Amino acid sequence: MSATLAPEGTRPLPKDPQSEPKPGEGWGGLLAFVAKLVLAVVLFRTLLFAPFTIPSESMMPLLRNGDYLIAAKWPYGYSRLSLPFAAPLPPGRIFAHLPERGDVAIFRHPVDDVDYIKRVIGLPGDTVEMRRGRLILNGRIVPQTAKTEMSVPLSANTRCHPAARERLTPQGNVCDYASAVETLPNGRSYRVIDLGTGPADDFGPVTVPEGRLFVTGDNRDNSQDSRYPAIANGGVGLVPTDLLVGRASMILFSTDGSAQWAKPWTWFTAARWDRIGDGL
Repeated sequence: MSATLAPEGTRPLPKDPQSEPKPGEGWGGLLAFVAKLVLAVVLFRTLLFAPFTIPSESMMPLLRNGDYLIAAKWPYGYSRLSLPFAAPLPPGRIFAHLPERGDVAIFRHPVDDVDYIKRVIGLPGDTVEMRRGRLILNGRIVPQTAKTEMSVPLSANTRCHPAARERLTPQGNVCDYASAVETLPNGRSYRVIDLGTGPADDFGPVTVPEGRLFVTGDNRDNSQDSRYPAIANGGVGLVPTDLLVGRASMILFSTDGSAQWAKPWTWFTAARWDRIGDGL
């Protein structure tokens, strides 16, 4: 028996392998990708880093008003404050580690529960005092270089303190501050600003108890820190380690405050490009 051939033009066309749906394509694949992306963002935000903004000048010259930075969460361990929306966790910290002297730490204010950022100076057991504006740690004066002037460009986000000197340069107005580089016993160095005689230039001595930290701002005469009792919108006192949120790591973005939403080009001209990407 002979086979019957289909008329010319009626034979089924071979399937194009490229037109076949592949596993993971279509709406199911898109939803899976979105779910993975959301999970990655949540894990990044929960376990690794968190964004913060700088609203004051207490940490000048390292940080300026208008800086946007990220903080690493894992160096000090995790608590409910490490998680978005303060998700419930057992009291205390998981994988807890003390900061190192000189770390720039972010923590919750003991009274008003607002995020603050300061430099860690004293650890539990340390004795801290100040005399005539000089830091004394465990009975020894912390070395400083000779004071020199440093200039900070002025902008909508950065004003000149009345105790400093404002002057005009070809690049614009700047503010001159007396500053020095301070070096802690572990070798960590940073620049501090001196505005002259301040109310906390003579302080202590005080011994830091277990579970607490002594912190200061680098702008020493313009910082409500551990030299002041903890009150809302004011000093922070000796900061409980359970209130640590993370360690400042890098400046992601910085703006001088001159940008206007209605003028998109100012979003670029207002950026402090020289600060973006600076490690902390």
